[in-house]
Amino acid sequence: MAILRASEIRKMSKEERRKRLLELRSELIRLRAMAKRGTLDNPGRIKEIKRTIARILTIENEEKRKER
Repeated sequence: MAILRASEIRKMSKEERRKRLLELRSELIRLRAMAKRGTLDNPGRIKEIKRTIARILTIENEEKRKER
């Protein structure tokens, strides 16, 4: 799964963002489990996923504030 830029996230619908957020969170859990076992090939991927999750949440919060 490719890392998303903020501009790409803004183009998504709310449903698409929610779906992607769930996918990223489940992948993060899987990668953390692999890291715990010591079988993780790319430890930098965890950091990338965490940042992408934060981007999605930030954009959702921005849109909620605009609605008010």
